[in-house]
Amino acid sequence: MIPKGRPWKATLGATVRPDGLALRVWAPRARAVDAVLDGTRRVRLGRGAFGLWEGLARGARAGTRYAFCLDGGPARPDPLSRFQPDGAHGASEAIDPSFAWTDRGWRGVPLSRAVLYEAHVGTFSPEGDYAGLGKRLDHLVDLGVTVLELLPVAQGPGRRTWGYDGTLLYAPHAPYGRPDDLKRLVDACHARGLAVCFDVVYNHLGPEGNTLDEFGPYTTDRYRTPWGPAMNYDGAGSDAVRRWAIENALYWVTEFHGDALRLDAVPSIVDTSPVHIIAEVKAAVAEQARRLGRWVWVVAESDAHDARMLRPESSGGWGLDAVWADDFHHGVHVRLTGDQGGYYADYTGLADAKKSLEEGWALDGRWSPFRGRRHGTPTAGLPPERFVFCIQNHDQVGNRAKGDRIASFAGLERQKACAALLLLAPQTPLLFMGEEWGELGPFFFFTDYENPALGRACRRGRRAWMREFGWSEEPPDPQAESTFARSRLDWSRLGRAEHAGVLSLYRELLRLRRSLGRAPAASVAGGKSWLGFRRGRVAVVANLGNAPIRNPYRGRPLLSTREPRFGGPGEALGRRLQAVPPRSASVLESWLLS
Repeated sequence: MIPKGRPWKATLGATVRPDGLALRVWAPRARAVDAVLDGTRRVRLGRGAFGLWEGLARGARAGTRYAFCLDGGPARPDPLSRFQPDGAHGASEAIDPSFAWTDRGWRGVPLSRAVLYEAHVGTFSPEGDYAGLGKRLDHLVDLGVTVLELLPVAQGPGRRTWGYDGTLLYAPHAPYGRPDDLKRLVDACHARGLAVCFDVVYNHLGPEGNTLDEFGPYTTDRYRTPWGPAMNYDGAGSDAVRRWAIENALYWVTEFHGDALRLDAVPSIVDTSPVHIIAEVKAAVAEQARRLGRWVWVVAESDAHDARMLRPESSGGWGLDAVWADDFHHGVHVRLTGDQGGYYADYTGLADAKKSLEEGWALDGRWSPFRGRRHGTPTAGLPPERFVFCIQNHDQVGNRAKGDRIASFAGLERQKACAALLLLAPQTPLLFMGEEWGELGPFFFFTDYENPALGRACRRGRRAWMREFGWSEEPPDPQAESTFARSRLDWSRLGRAEHAGVLSLYRELLRLRRSLGRAPAASVAGGKSWLGFRRGRVAVVANLGNAPIRNPYRGRPLLSTREPRFGGPGEALGRRLQAVPPRSASVLESWLLS
Protein backbone atom coordinates (compact mmCIF):
# COMPACT_ATOMS: atom_id res chain seq x y z
CA MET A 1 0.00 0.00 0.00
CA ILE A 2 3.05 2.32 0.19
CA PRO A 3 4.25 3.32 -3.28
CA LYS A 4 7.95 2.68 -3.71
CA GLY A 5 10.17 5.72 -3.80
CA ARG A 6 8.08 8.12 -1.72
CA PRO A 7 6.68 8.42 1.82
CA TRP A 8 3.08 7.47 2.47
CA LYS A 9 0.44 10.19 2.21
CA ALA A 10 -3.35 9.96 2.45
CA THR A 11 -4.92 9.31 -0.96
CA LEU A 12 -8.50 10.32 -0.09
CA GLY A 13 -10.22 13.09 1.84
CA ALA A 14 -9.39 16.79 1.81
CA THR A 15 -5.89 18.02 0.99
CA VAL A 16 -5.00 21.64 1.67
CA ARG A 17 -3.16 23.17 -1.29
CA PRO A 18 -2.03 26.75 -2.07
CA ASP A 19 -4.76 27.06 -4.71
CA GLY A 20 -7.57 25.55 -2.66
CA LEU A 21 -8.88 22.31 -1.27
CA ALA A 22 -8.38 19.11 -3.26
CA LEU A 23 -11.22 16.68 -2.53
CA ARG A 24 -11.32 12.95 -3.26
CA VAL A 25 -14.01 10.54 -2.09
CA TRP A 26 -14.93 6.94 -2.91
CA ALA A 27 -18.63 6.63 -3.81
CA PRO A 28 -18.96 3.88 -6.44
CA ARG A 29 -22.78 3.82 -6.47
CA ALA A 30 -23.31 7.57 -6.79
CA ARG A 31 -24.38 9.21 -10.04
CA ALA A 32 -23.33 12.71 -8.90
CA VAL A 33 -21.30 14.04 -5.95
CA ASP A 34 -21.20 17.63 -4.73
CA ALA A 35 -18.99 19.12 -2.07
CA VAL A 36 -20.75 21.70 0.13
CA LEU A 37 -18.37 24.25 1.63
CA ASP A 38 -19.23 26.26 4.74
CA GLY A 39 -22.87 25.29 4.28
CA THR A 40 -23.46 27.33 1.13
CA ARG A 41 -20.95 26.94 -1.69
CA ARG A 42 -21.23 23.86 -3.91
CA VAL A 43 -18.49 22.28 -6.00
CA ARG A 44 -19.39 19.45 -8.39
CA LEU A 45 -16.82 16.64 -8.30
CA GLY A 46 -15.77 14.74 -11.38
CA ARG A 47 -16.04 10.97 -11.74
CA GLY A 48 -12.79 9.05 -11.91
CA ALA A 49 -11.86 5.40 -12.09
CA PHE A 50 -12.87 2.73 -9.53
CA GLY A 51 -15.69 4.78 -8.01
CA LEU A 52 -13.53 7.78 -7.10
CA TRP A 53 -14.80 11.35 -7.32
CA GLU A 54 -12.50 14.35 -7.16
CA GLY A 55 -12.37 18.10 -7.59
CA LEU A 56 -10.74 21.33 -6.46
CA ALA A 57 -12.50 23.91 -4.30
CA ARG A 58 -10.51 27.00 -5.26
CA GLY A 59 -9.91 29.50 -2.50
CA ALA A 60 -10.87 27.07 0.26
CA ARG A 61 -8.27 26.61 3.00
CA ALA A 62 -7.53 24.91 6.27
CA GLY A 63 -10.47 25.45 8.61
CA THR A 64 -13.08 25.30 5.84
CA ARG A 65 -16.12 23.21 6.78
CA TYR A 66 -17.16 20.79 4.07
CA ALA A 67 -19.44 17.82 3.47
CA PHE A 68 -20.49 15.63 0.55
CA CYS A 69 -23.92 15.30 -1.05
CA LEU A 70 -24.55 12.10 -3.00
CA ASP A 71 -27.17 12.33 -5.77
CA GLY A 72 -28.67 15.46 -4.26
CA GLY A 73 -29.15 13.87 -0.85
CA PRO A 74 -28.32 15.26 2.60
CA ALA A 75 -24.84 16.56 3.42
CA ARG A 76 -22.63 13.89 4.97
CA PRO A 77 -19.21 14.14 6.62
CA ASP A 78 -16.17 12.94 4.72
CA PRO A 79 -15.46 9.23 5.44
CA LEU A 80 -11.81 10.33 5.77
CA SER A 81 -12.52 13.47 7.78
CA ARG A 82 -9.55 14.59 9.85
CA PHE A 83 -11.75 16.54 12.30
CA GLN A 84 -15.41 16.89 13.25
CA PRO A 85 -15.68 20.09 15.31
CA ASP A 86 -19.47 19.70 15.69
CA GLY A 87 -19.46 15.97 16.34
CA ALA A 88 -20.18 12.88 14.28
CA HIS A 89 -23.29 14.37 12.65
CA GLY A 90 -21.72 17.68 11.64
CA ALA A 91 -19.60 18.86 8.74
CA SER A 92 -15.93 17.97 8.42
CA GLU A 93 -13.18 20.52 8.83
CA ALA A 94 -10.25 20.72 6.39
CA ILE A 95 -7.06 20.19 8.36
CA ASP A 96 -3.50 21.02 7.39
CA PRO A 97 -1.61 18.01 8.82
CA SER A 98 1.72 19.84 9.12
CA PHE A 99 2.93 20.28 12.71
CA ALA A 100 6.08 21.61 14.40
CA TRP A 101 7.28 18.27 15.77
CA THR A 102 10.28 18.30 18.12
CA ASP A 103 10.86 14.51 18.19
CA ARG A 104 13.20 14.25 15.21
CA GLY A 105 15.60 11.91 17.03
CA TRP A 106 12.86 9.70 18.46
CA ARG A 107 13.14 6.02 17.55
CA GLY A 108 10.42 4.52 19.73
CA VAL A 109 10.50 1.77 22.34
CA PRO A 110 11.28 -1.86 21.48
CA LEU A 111 8.68 -4.38 22.56
CA SER A 112 11.20 -5.98 24.91
CA ARG A 113 11.17 -2.78 27.03
CA ALA A 114 7.44 -2.10 26.84
CA VAL A 115 5.43 -1.45 29.98
CA LEU A 116 1.97 -0.39 28.81
CA TYR A 117 -0.30 2.06 30.61
CA GLU A 118 -3.90 2.06 29.35
CA ALA A 119 -5.73 5.37 29.72
CA HIS A 120 -9.10 6.77 28.70
CA VAL A 121 -8.63 10.43 27.80
CA GLY A 122 -12.03 11.58 29.06
CA THR A 123 -11.74 10.09 32.56
CA PHE A 124 -7.99 10.12 33.21
CA SER A 125 -7.88 13.75 34.37
CA PRO A 126 -10.37 16.29 35.75
CA GLU A 127 -10.02 18.21 32.48
CA GLY A 128 -10.95 15.15 30.43
CA ASP A 129 -8.89 16.13 27.40
CA TYR A 130 -5.47 15.75 25.79
CA ALA A 131 -4.08 18.73 27.67
CA GLY A 132 -5.20 17.30 31.01
CA LEU A 133 -3.48 14.03 30.26
CA GLY A 134 -0.37 15.89 29.13
CA LYS A 135 -0.08 17.63 32.49
CA ARG A 136 0.39 14.27 34.18
CA LEU A 137 2.98 12.65 31.91
CA ASP A 138 5.73 13.10 34.50
CA HIS A 139 3.71 10.90 36.82
CA LEU A 140 3.88 8.12 34.23
CA VAL A 141 7.59 8.60 33.67
CA ASP A 142 8.29 8.50 37.42
CA LEU A 143 6.17 5.37 37.67
CA GLY A 144 8.37 3.60 35.13
CA VAL A 145 5.96 2.87 32.29
CA THR A 146 7.32 3.24 28.77
CA VAL A 147 4.17 3.22 26.59
CA LEU A 148 0.99 5.27 26.96
CA GLU A 149 -1.86 3.31 25.36
CA LEU A 150 -4.90 5.45 24.57
CA LEU A 151 -8.35 3.93 24.35
CA PRO A 152 -9.74 4.74 20.88
CA VAL A 153 -9.78 8.45 20.13
CA ALA A 154 -11.69 8.26 16.83
CA GLN A 155 -14.80 10.41 16.53
CA GLY A 156 -17.91 8.82 17.99
CA PRO A 157 -21.36 10.03 19.07
CA GLY A 158 -21.86 12.64 21.78
CA ARG A 159 -19.24 13.74 24.28
CA ARG A 160 -18.91 10.62 26.41
CA THR A 161 -17.62 7.48 24.73
CA TRP A 162 -15.37 4.54 25.45
CA GLY A 163 -14.17 4.98 21.88
CA TYR A 164 -15.31 1.63 20.48
CA ASP A 165 -18.36 3.10 18.74
CA GLY A 166 -16.42 5.39 16.42
CA THR A 167 -17.73 6.10 12.93
CA LEU A 168 -15.14 8.49 11.50
CA LEU A 169 -11.89 6.72 12.21
CA TYR A 170 -9.54 9.42 10.92
CA ALA A 171 -10.99 12.22 13.07
CA PRO A 172 -9.78 12.54 16.68
CA HIS A 173 -12.78 12.86 19.02
CA ALA A 174 -13.57 16.58 19.15
CA PRO A 175 -14.44 16.88 22.89
CA TYR A 176 -10.85 15.88 23.75
CA GLY A 177 -9.32 18.69 21.68
CA ARG A 178 -8.19 19.47 18.17
CA PRO A 179 -5.84 17.26 16.12
CA ASP A 180 -2.90 19.50 16.97
CA ASP A 181 -3.69 19.03 20.67
CA LEU A 182 -3.32 15.29 20.24
CA LYS A 183 -0.07 15.82 18.35
CA ARG A 184 1.21 18.01 21.20
CA LEU A 185 0.45 15.17 23.60
CA VAL A 186 2.35 12.65 21.47
CA ASP A 187 5.27 15.08 21.05
CA ALA A 188 5.37 15.65 24.81
CA CYS A 189 5.37 11.89 25.41
CA HIS A 190 8.31 11.42 23.07
CA ALA A 191 10.21 14.23 24.78
CA ARG A 192 9.91 12.23 28.01
CA GLY A 193 10.84 8.87 26.49
CA LEU A 194 7.25 7.60 26.37
CA ALA A 195 5.93 5.78 23.31
CA VAL A 196 2.26 6.13 22.33
CA CYS A 197 0.00 3.26 21.30
CA PHE A 198 -3.26 4.02 19.52
CA ASP A 199 -6.17 1.62 20.05
CA VAL A 200 -7.91 1.25 16.68
CA VAL A 201 -11.16 -0.49 15.73
CA TYR A 202 -11.37 -2.19 12.32
CA ASN A 203 -14.01 -4.83 13.09
CA HIS A 204 -17.18 -2.67 13.08
CA LEU A 205 -18.49 0.88 13.02
CA GLY A 206 -20.61 2.51 15.70
CA PRO A 207 -24.40 2.58 15.29
CA GLU A 208 -24.88 6.36 15.49
CA GLY A 209 -23.47 8.82 12.97
CA ASN A 210 -22.43 6.04 10.62
CA THR A 211 -23.08 7.15 7.04
CA LEU A 212 -20.20 5.33 5.37
CA ASP A 213 -22.46 2.73 3.76
CA GLU A 214 -24.15 5.56 1.87
CA PHE A 215 -20.81 6.12 0.13
CA GLY A 216 -19.92 2.48 -0.57
CA PRO A 217 -20.11 -1.08 0.78
CA TYR A 218 -18.02 -0.52 3.89
CA THR A 219 -19.97 -3.13 5.86
CA THR A 220 -21.54 -6.44 4.91
CA ASP A 221 -24.57 -8.45 6.02
CA ARG A 222 -22.73 -11.70 5.26
CA TYR A 223 -21.07 -11.57 8.69
CA ARG A 224 -22.04 -10.12 12.04
CA THR A 225 -20.17 -8.90 15.08
CA PRO A 226 -21.59 -8.59 18.61
CA TRP A 227 -21.89 -4.85 17.90
CA GLY A 228 -23.53 -4.90 14.46
CA PRO A 229 -22.56 -5.52 10.82
CA ALA A 230 -19.01 -6.59 10.08
CA MET A 231 -16.62 -4.74 7.81
CA ASN A 232 -16.52 -5.77 4.17
CA TYR A 233 -12.95 -6.95 3.65
CA ASP A 234 -13.57 -9.76 1.17
CA GLY A 235 -16.73 -9.01 -0.85
CA ALA A 236 -17.54 -6.82 -3.84
CA GLY A 237 -15.97 -3.38 -3.43
CA SER A 238 -13.69 -4.59 -0.65
CA ASP A 239 -10.46 -3.36 -2.25
CA ALA A 240 -11.35 0.22 -1.34
CA VAL A 241 -12.50 -0.77 2.16
CA ARG A 242 -9.21 -2.56 2.75
CA ARG A 243 -7.35 0.54 1.59
CA TRP A 244 -9.45 2.66 3.99
CA ALA A 245 -8.37 0.45 6.93
CA ILE A 246 -4.72 0.11 5.91
CA GLU A 247 -4.33 3.81 5.29
CA ASN A 248 -5.95 4.53 8.64
CA ALA A 249 -3.22 2.50 10.36
CA LEU A 250 -0.57 4.38 8.39
CA TYR A 251 -2.30 7.67 9.22
CA TRP A 252 -1.91 7.22 12.99
CA VAL A 253 1.67 6.07 12.57
CA THR A 254 2.65 8.86 10.18
CA GLU A 255 0.62 12.01 10.84
CA PHE A 256 0.39 11.43 14.61
CA HIS A 257 3.80 9.73 15.08
CA GLY A 258 2.21 6.70 16.76
CA ASP A 259 4.60 4.03 18.01
CA ALA A 260 2.17 1.11 18.20
CA LEU A 261 -1.34 0.08 17.27
CA ARG A 262 -3.62 -2.11 19.34
CA LEU A 263 -6.22 -3.74 17.06
CA ASP A 264 -9.57 -4.23 18.77
CA ALA A 265 -11.40 -7.59 18.76
CA VAL A 266 -9.47 -9.15 15.88
CA PRO A 267 -11.49 -12.42 15.87
CA SER A 268 -14.53 -10.35 14.85
CA ILE A 269 -12.75 -9.41 11.61
CA VAL A 270 -13.83 -11.99 9.04
CA ASP A 271 -11.73 -12.08 5.87
CA THR A 272 -11.54 -15.04 3.48
CA SER A 273 -9.06 -13.29 1.17
CA PRO A 274 -5.73 -15.04 0.42
CA VAL A 275 -3.99 -12.41 2.58
CA HIS A 276 -5.91 -11.47 5.70
CA ILE A 277 -6.54 -7.75 6.13
CA ILE A 278 -4.70 -7.76 9.47
CA ALA A 279 -1.62 -9.35 7.91
CA GLU A 280 -1.77 -6.65 5.23
CA VAL A 281 -2.10 -3.91 7.86
CA LYS A 282 0.93 -5.28 9.68
CA ALA A 283 3.02 -5.49 6.50
CA ALA A 284 2.16 -1.90 5.54
CA VAL A 285 2.95 -0.60 9.03
CA ALA A 286 6.26 -2.49 9.10
CA GLU A 287 7.27 -0.97 5.77
CA GLN A 288 6.34 2.52 6.93
CA ALA A 289 8.25 2.02 10.19
CA ARG A 290 11.30 1.05 8.15
CA ARG A 291 10.96 4.21 6.08
CA LEU A 292 10.53 6.33 9.21
CA GLY A 293 13.48 4.68 10.94
CA ARG A 294 11.71 3.77 14.17
CA TRP A 295 10.06 0.93 16.03
CA VAL A 296 6.34 0.58 15.39
CA TRP A 297 4.63 -2.56 16.55
CA VAL A 298 1.13 -3.97 16.01
CA VAL A 299 -0.74 -5.79 18.80
CA ALA A 300 -3.96 -7.77 18.50
CA GLU A 301 -6.68 -7.98 21.09
CA SER A 302 -7.83 -11.56 20.65
CA ASP A 303 -9.42 -14.38 22.58
CA ALA A 304 -8.83 -16.80 19.68
CA HIS A 305 -5.65 -18.16 21.29
CA ASP A 306 -4.33 -18.56 17.74
CA ALA A 307 -0.54 -18.50 17.59
CA ARG A 308 -0.66 -17.98 13.83
CA MET A 309 -1.27 -14.30 14.53
CA LEU A 310 2.26 -14.14 15.92
CA ARG A 311 3.96 -16.46 13.45
CA PRO A 312 5.82 -14.88 10.50
CA GLU A 313 4.11 -14.67 7.13
CA SER A 314 6.70 -17.09 5.76
CA SER A 315 5.23 -19.72 8.09
CA GLY A 316 1.61 -18.95 7.23
CA GLY A 317 1.12 -16.42 10.03
CA TRP A 318 0.13 -12.78 10.19
CA GLY A 319 3.41 -11.50 11.59
CA LEU A 320 1.91 -9.45 14.45
CA ASP A 321 4.28 -8.34 17.17
CA ALA A 322 2.18 -9.21 20.21
CA VAL A 323 -1.27 -10.25 21.38
CA TRP A 324 -3.36 -9.50 24.45
CA ALA A 325 -3.26 -12.77 26.40
CA ASP A 326 -5.99 -12.61 29.02
CA ASP A 327 -5.58 -16.10 30.49
CA PHE A 328 -3.20 -14.85 33.18
CA HIS A 329 -5.83 -12.31 34.25
CA HIS A 330 -8.64 -14.85 34.08
CA GLY A 331 -6.79 -17.39 36.21
CA VAL A 332 -5.99 -14.80 38.87
CA HIS A 333 -9.50 -13.35 38.70
CA VAL A 334 -11.19 -16.72 39.22
CA ARG A 335 -8.96 -17.39 42.24
CA LEU A 336 -9.86 -14.00 43.75
CA THR A 337 -13.59 -13.97 43.00
CA GLY A 338 -14.81 -17.51 42.30
CA ASP A 339 -16.55 -16.21 39.14
CA GLN A 340 -17.52 -19.01 36.74
CA GLY A 341 -19.99 -17.25 34.45
CA GLY A 342 -19.31 -16.41 30.81
CA TYR A 343 -15.76 -17.07 29.65
CA TYR A 344 -14.61 -17.59 33.26
CA ALA A 345 -16.12 -21.09 32.95
CA ASP A 346 -12.93 -22.08 31.12
CA TYR A 347 -10.66 -21.34 34.09
CA THR A 348 -9.99 -22.98 37.45
CA GLY A 349 -7.66 -20.49 39.12
CA LEU A 350 -3.94 -20.09 39.59
CA ALA A 351 -3.12 -23.25 37.64
CA ASP A 352 -4.15 -21.35 34.52
CA ALA A 353 -2.07 -18.33 35.52
CA LYS A 354 0.88 -20.68 36.07
CA LYS A 355 0.51 -22.21 32.61
CA SER A 356 0.22 -18.72 31.11
CA LEU A 357 3.53 -17.74 32.71
CA GLU A 358 5.10 -20.82 31.18
CA GLU A 359 3.49 -20.74 27.73
CA GLY A 360 1.75 -17.39 27.15
CA TRP A 361 -1.80 -18.68 27.58
CA ALA A 362 -3.62 -21.64 29.08
CA LEU A 363 -6.05 -22.55 26.28
CA ASP A 364 -3.80 -24.33 23.81
CA GLY A 365 -6.27 -26.75 22.24
CA ARG A 366 -7.89 -28.03 25.43
CA TRP A 367 -11.62 -28.31 26.02
CA SER A 368 -13.46 -25.01 26.48
CA PRO A 369 -16.74 -25.36 28.46
CA PHE A 370 -17.64 -21.79 27.46
CA ARG A 371 -17.43 -22.63 23.75
CA GLY A 372 -18.41 -26.29 23.96
CA ARG A 373 -15.36 -27.37 21.92
CA ARG A 374 -11.59 -27.52 21.98
CA HIS A 375 -10.00 -24.12 21.67
CA GLY A 376 -6.58 -22.58 21.08
CA THR A 377 -3.19 -23.57 19.72
CA PRO A 378 0.25 -24.19 21.28
CA THR A 379 2.71 -21.31 21.50
CA ALA A 380 6.03 -23.16 21.25
CA GLY A 381 8.96 -20.98 20.27
CA LEU A 382 7.29 -17.60 20.88
CA PRO A 383 9.17 -15.21 23.21
CA PRO A 384 7.28 -14.21 26.38
CA GLU A 385 7.28 -10.48 25.59
CA ARG A 386 4.89 -11.16 22.71
CA PHE A 387 2.10 -11.86 25.22
CA VAL A 388 0.52 -8.85 26.95
CA PHE A 389 -0.56 -9.62 30.52
CA CYS A 390 -2.63 -7.59 32.97
CA ILE A 391 -4.47 -7.95 36.27
CA GLN A 392 -7.13 -5.49 35.08
CA ASN A 393 -7.95 -3.46 31.98
CA HIS A 394 -10.81 -1.34 30.67
CA ASP A 395 -12.85 -4.40 29.63
CA GLN A 396 -12.30 -6.51 32.73
CA VAL A 397 -13.28 -3.56 34.95
CA GLY A 398 -15.84 -1.73 32.84
CA ASN A 399 -17.77 -4.84 31.87
CA ARG A 400 -18.46 -5.75 35.49
CA ALA A 401 -21.83 -4.78 36.92
CA LYS A 402 -20.28 -2.50 39.53
CA GLY A 403 -17.34 -1.38 37.40
CA ASP A 404 -15.20 -2.43 40.36
CA ARG A 405 -11.45 -2.74 40.19
CA ILE A 406 -9.25 -5.43 41.72
CA ALA A 407 -8.53 -3.22 44.75
CA SER A 408 -12.27 -2.98 45.42
CA PHE A 409 -13.21 -6.65 45.31
CA ALA A 410 -9.91 -8.18 46.46
CA GLY A 411 -8.35 -5.47 48.62
CA LEU A 412 -5.15 -3.49 48.28
CA GLU A 413 -2.94 -6.19 49.79
CA ARG A 414 -3.99 -8.85 47.30
CA GLN A 415 -3.70 -6.37 44.44
CA LYS A 416 -0.12 -5.64 45.47
CA ALA A 417 0.66 -9.36 45.55
CA CYS A 418 -0.74 -9.79 42.04
CA ALA A 419 1.23 -6.75 40.86
CA ALA A 420 4.47 -8.40 41.93
CA LEU A 421 3.70 -11.37 39.70
CA LEU A 422 2.64 -9.18 36.79
CA LEU A 423 5.50 -6.71 36.85
CA LEU A 424 8.30 -9.21 37.41
CA ALA A 425 7.08 -11.75 34.86
CA PRO A 426 8.87 -11.74 31.47
CA GLN A 427 5.64 -11.11 29.57
CA THR A 428 4.74 -7.54 28.54
CA PRO A 429 2.73 -5.95 31.38
CA LEU A 430 -0.22 -3.61 30.95
CA LEU A 431 -1.51 -1.37 33.73
CA PHE A 432 -4.96 0.21 33.75
CA MET A 433 -5.05 3.87 34.75
CA GLY A 434 -5.17 4.38 38.50
CA GLU A 435 -4.05 0.84 39.22
CA GLU A 436 -0.64 2.13 40.27
CA TRP A 437 -2.10 3.72 43.41
CA GLY A 438 -4.87 1.19 44.01
CA GLU A 439 -7.76 3.31 42.71
CA LEU A 440 -10.99 2.23 44.38
CA GLY A 441 -13.43 4.24 42.28
CA PRO A 442 -15.36 2.40 39.55
CA PHE A 443 -14.83 2.52 35.82
CA PHE A 444 -18.15 1.92 34.07
CA PHE A 445 -19.25 1.39 30.52
CA PHE A 446 -20.74 4.68 29.29
CA THR A 447 -22.29 6.09 26.11
CA ASP A 448 -23.83 9.33 24.88
CA TYR A 449 -26.19 8.38 22.04
CA GLU A 450 -28.55 11.08 20.82
CA ASN A 451 -30.96 8.46 19.48
CA PRO A 452 -33.22 7.36 22.38
CA ALA A 453 -33.76 3.94 20.78
CA LEU A 454 -30.03 3.26 20.81
CA GLY A 455 -29.87 4.29 24.45
CA ARG A 456 -32.62 1.81 25.34
CA ALA A 457 -30.95 -0.94 23.33
CA CYS A 458 -27.68 -0.26 25.11
CA ARG A 459 -29.33 -0.60 28.51
CA ARG A 460 -30.91 -3.93 27.51
CA GLY A 461 -27.57 -5.17 26.20
CA ARG A 462 -25.79 -4.37 29.43
CA ARG A 463 -28.38 -6.25 31.47
CA ALA A 464 -28.09 -9.28 29.18
CA TRP A 465 -24.30 -9.23 29.53
CA MET A 466 -24.55 -9.25 33.33
CA ARG A 467 -26.95 -12.22 33.24
CA GLU A 468 -24.50 -14.14 31.04
CA PHE A 469 -21.89 -13.85 33.80
CA GLY A 470 -24.34 -14.66 36.57
CA TRP A 471 -24.21 -11.18 38.12
CA SER A 472 -27.56 -10.09 39.57
CA GLU A 473 -26.64 -6.44 40.17
CA GLU A 474 -28.32 -3.81 38.03
CA PRO A 475 -25.60 -1.97 36.06
CA PRO A 476 -25.77 1.83 36.04
CA ASP A 477 -27.40 3.52 33.08
CA PRO A 478 -24.61 3.88 30.47
CA GLN A 479 -26.37 6.93 29.05
CA ALA A 480 -26.39 8.84 32.36
CA GLU A 481 -23.77 11.57 32.71
CA SER A 482 -23.31 10.49 36.32
CA THR A 483 -22.06 7.09 35.12
CA PHE A 484 -19.31 8.85 33.21
CA ALA A 485 -18.55 11.27 36.08
CA ARG A 486 -18.17 8.43 38.59
CA SER A 487 -15.62 6.79 36.26
CA ARG A 488 -13.08 9.61 36.57
CA LEU A 489 -9.87 8.89 38.42
CA ASP A 490 -9.62 10.26 41.94
CA TRP A 491 -6.13 11.75 42.02
CA SER A 492 -6.65 12.93 45.61
CA ARG A 493 -6.11 9.35 46.79
CA LEU A 494 -2.39 9.87 46.26
CA GLY A 495 -2.47 12.02 49.39
CA ARG A 496 -3.44 9.02 51.51
CA ALA A 497 -0.71 6.85 52.99
CA GLU A 498 -2.06 3.49 51.85
CA HIS A 499 -2.39 4.61 48.23
CA ALA A 500 0.96 6.41 48.21
CA GLY A 501 2.41 3.13 49.45
CA VAL A 502 0.91 1.21 46.53
CA LEU A 503 2.46 3.73 44.14
CA SER A 504 5.85 3.29 45.82
CA LEU A 505 5.57 -0.46 45.36
CA TYR A 506 4.73 -0.19 41.67
CA ARG A 507 7.69 2.14 41.15
CA GLU A 508 10.02 -0.25 42.96
CA LEU A 509 8.77 -3.30 41.08
CA LEU A 510 9.23 -1.55 37.73
CA ARG A 511 12.74 -0.45 38.75
CA LEU A 512 13.53 -4.07 39.57
CA ARG A 513 11.95 -5.22 36.30
CA ARG A 514 14.31 -2.97 34.34
CA SER A 515 17.29 -4.54 36.05
CA LEU A 516 16.21 -8.04 34.94
CA GLY A 517 16.35 -7.29 31.22
CA ARG A 518 15.02 -10.12 29.07
CA ALA A 519 15.64 -12.92 31.58
CA PRO A 520 13.07 -15.73 31.18
CA ALA A 521 10.93 -17.21 33.93
CA ALA A 522 11.97 -20.57 35.33
CA SER A 523 10.90 -22.98 38.05
CA VAL A 524 7.33 -21.75 37.91
CA ALA A 525 5.53 -23.35 40.83
CA GLY A 526 2.29 -22.91 42.66
CA GLY A 527 -0.69 -24.25 44.50
CA LYS A 528 -4.34 -23.40 44.99
CA SER A 529 -3.56 -20.09 46.66
CA TRP A 530 0.05 -19.26 45.69
CA LEU A 531 2.25 -18.83 42.64
CA GLY A 532 5.96 -18.20 42.24
CA PHE A 533 8.81 -18.25 39.74
CA ARG A 534 12.49 -17.49 39.35
CA ARG A 535 13.68 -14.85 36.91
CA GLY A 536 17.28 -13.89 36.55
CA ARG A 537 18.71 -13.11 39.96
CA VAL A 538 15.39 -12.94 41.77
CA ALA A 539 12.51 -15.13 42.81
CA VAL A 540 8.98 -13.90 43.47
CA VAL A 541 6.24 -15.74 45.31
CA ALA A 542 2.70 -14.44 45.85
CA ASN A 543 0.32 -15.82 48.45
CA LEU A 544 -3.28 -14.88 47.68
CA GLY A 545 -4.74 -17.04 50.44
CA ASN A 546 -5.64 -16.33 54.04
CA ALA A 547 -2.92 -18.42 55.72
CA PRO A 548 0.89 -18.32 55.54
CA ILE A 549 2.70 -20.66 53.15
CA ARG A 550 6.23 -22.05 53.32
CA ASN A 551 8.66 -20.01 51.28
CA PRO A 552 9.73 -22.27 48.38
CA TYR A 553 12.82 -20.20 47.47
CA ARG A 554 16.16 -19.62 49.17
CA GLY A 555 17.89 -16.30 49.26
CA ARG A 556 18.03 -12.83 50.74
CA PRO A 557 14.67 -11.03 50.95
CA LEU A 558 14.59 -7.93 48.75
CA LEU A 559 11.06 -6.74 49.42
CA SER A 560 7.67 -7.69 50.73
CA THR A 561 4.46 -6.08 49.61
CA ARG A 562 3.50 -5.90 53.32
CA GLU A 563 6.31 -3.49 54.19
CA PRO A 564 5.25 -0.18 55.78
CA ARG A 565 6.99 1.75 52.97
CA PHE A 566 4.44 0.19 50.62
CA GLY A 567 1.49 0.99 52.87
CA GLY A 568 1.38 -2.55 54.21
CA PRO A 569 0.64 -3.87 57.71
CA GLY A 570 3.89 -5.81 58.13
CA GLU A 571 7.32 -5.31 59.60
CA ALA A 572 10.60 -4.38 57.93
CA LEU A 573 12.38 -7.25 56.17
CA GLY A 574 14.37 -9.78 58.15
CA ARG A 575 17.49 -11.64 57.04
CA ARG A 576 15.57 -14.79 56.18
CA LEU A 577 12.10 -15.57 54.92
CA GLN A 578 10.69 -18.89 56.08
CA ALA A 579 7.03 -18.21 55.38
CA VAL A 580 5.15 -15.90 53.02
CA PRO A 581 2.35 -14.14 54.90
CA PRO A 582 -1.21 -14.25 53.54
CA ARG A 583 -2.33 -11.64 51.00
CA SER A 584 1.23 -10.69 50.11
CA ALA A 585 4.16 -11.30 47.80
CA SER A 586 7.84 -11.51 48.57
CA VAL A 587 10.82 -11.02 46.29
CA LEU A 588 14.15 -12.65 47.06
CA GLU A 589 17.61 -12.37 45.58
CA SER A 590 17.84 -16.04 44.77
CA TRP A 591 17.72 -18.64 42.04
CA LEU A 592 17.52 -21.74 44.21
CA LEU A 593 14.32 -23.68 44.86
CA SER A 594 14.16 -25.00 48.44
